[in-house]
Amino acid sequence: MEIIATAGNKEIATVYLAEMDNGKYVEFVESVQPPIPRHKKWVLIVSTLYGCPVGCAICDAGGWYDGKLSAEEIFAQIDHLVTRYFPDRNVPVDKFKIQFARMGEPALNPDVLDVLEALPLRYDAPGLLPSLSTIAPNGTDAFFRRLLEIKHRLYKKGAFQLQFSIHSTDKEQRDKLLPVKKWDFDKIADYGTRFFRIGKGNRKITLNFALSEDSILSVDTLQSYFDPACFMIKITPVNPTVTADKNGIVNLVKGDTPALEPSVAAGLRAVGYDVIVSIGEWEENQIGSNCGQYIKRFLETGQPVMKESYNYKLAHSDLIDL
Repeated sequence: MEIIATAGNKEIATVYLAEMDNGKYVEFVESVQPPIPRHKKWVLIVSTLYGCPVGCAICDAGGWYDGKLSAEEIFAQIDHLVTRYFPDRNVPVDKFKIQFARMGEPALNPDVLDVLEALPLRYDAPGLLPSLSTIAPNGTDAFFRRLLEIKHRLYKKGAFQLQFSIHSTDKEQRDKLLPVKKWDFDKIADYGTRFFRIGKGNRKITLNFALSEDSILSVDTLQSYFDPACFMIKITPVNPTVTADKNGIVNLVKGDTPALEPSVAAGLRAVGYDVIVSIGEWEENQIGSNCGQYIKRFLETGQPVMKESYNYKLAHSDLIDL
């Protein structure tokens, strides 16, 4: 693997554009969360596919797809980031989070499971916390059955984070945002409940909503499927990606908005859900540490330029994490 370009700020986030040994390209990221120091929390975000066949309406990783990464190609990304700071692979970080979420739907690549099997032995990392974010495409039942077994065997007492990207409780709107066949809410609820209840001390399953001005989020619908004892809600802005802009998706979070619709979070909490409103550092948008912007531009232009990842004007947000 050869790094051909980087962008960012090591005190917030750094994006890497790399050419793999097979001549294909990936992006991956390492980030911290000021004011939390790296030794307390460090997040790696790696790609699992070359592009993505899903084509979500808010994500720049879609629009092209050139196959799956092997387990060693996924590890090449992780190894590069780890050995920059910890050459002996001893990672003394309280919360060492590895997200399989940069480019590609991870459930479409069984080698992700091989990586999860090997992670605990590859690094001396007591704070290891794998995080898998998925839309749960149809045809991935075998992946999720094996994931359940791996989690129960290797990642006990809350040492694994599972997130389903939902984005809307309205079926028609959800299908427009996530334009592939995928698990319905009944199936997600059944699997998520089993995933949470097997073993003890597990983290609640996260349901993620990246909210736009037109997002439909019905508390009644959520309650009818997802038990607050097993599921929690994460509300995030729509990242300012090229694809979201092209599709006319307007972020609910704006620079002149004093708060992220507190009634949404309050209504969810009122019926028993734990709710995280995660906005992050504004500079991450300027860095471009969202999904696939740099590789999209590189493939379009052939130039590994990593100065500004967006081709439209960004509006500044005054919001902070709630």
